[in-house]
Amino acid sequence: MHFAKYVSVVIASTVKFIGGPLTGATLGLSWFETAICTTIGMMLSVVAITYAGAAIQALVDRFRKQRPKRFTSRTRLAIRVWKRFGLMGIALLTPLILTPIGGTVLAVSFRVSRGQLLLYMLISGIIWAVIQTLAIYQIPGLKGLIAK
Repeated sequence: MHFAKYVSVVIASTVKFIGGPLTGATLGLSWFETAICTTIGMMLSVVAITYAGAAIQALVDRFRKQRPKRFTSRTRLAIRVWKRFGLMGIALLTPLILTPIGGTVLAVSFRVSRGQLLLYMLISGIIWAVIQTLAIYQIPGLKGLIAK
């Protein structure tokens, strides 16, 4: 039953992007099926965070015991990436370094329009899903290592 395999890849890539291609290779899906499911998984988390971002932020603020520090090394890095590359930089780094959830939270915190955020994340998701999936499927012996 392929539906369960597809759902597994989608769920794996909602939290950590590389989980999609690794799961797809392990389950024996074609690279194309894996890339599509990986992109869908990333976009599910992007859409959920984009539209529920304000509610999640209000919930976190409600239960927060103390105010967060304004300037940490993480926030400084995020601001540097934002100033230098903008939304395009965040979208391109999301599948590689950031998680789909982390990249979306970062973009939402900079008050990016929803349509623009979804478009850039979709383009980035498609590009990186194809690159990472092909890399995993084409490296000799890697697919066999994963399956063991």
